[in-house]
Amino acid sequence: MKIVSLIIQLIVALGLLNVWLLRFNRLTPYRGGTSSSMPEEFAAYGLPKWLLYGVGVLKVTCALCLIAGIWVQALVLPAAVLIAALMVGAIFMHLKVHDPFIKSVPAGAVLALTAFVLAVAV
Repeated sequence: MKIVSLIIQLIVALGLLNVWLLRFNRLTPYRGGTSSSMPEEFAAYGLPKWLLYGVGVLKVTCALCLIAGIWVQALVLPAAVLIAALMVGAIFMHLKVHDPFIKSVPAGAVLALTAFVLAVAV
């Protein structure tokens, strides 16, 4: 079970890094509203620009903590809890702008994977 959790940690971490570092200014089918970049997505949710960068720092930091957590187990629990909370927030933002269900699937999947990591870590 532990090896599965480690693999999921990597999947979640690499997925977050992909979204926030490689796809930040790119169109994806999962962006909120009609936005074509992360800044436009946060604007569509009515969120301030400073929050965009705050959330980005938190998600990238948590992703790096999940990777480092392979060797330093104490980093996994706080990083996974924060990621789970941020994913709940992401789902609520999609609901706020009345996005179709499919746009919430990535956040829901990351939430489910993170919940599994939390269940194993506790």
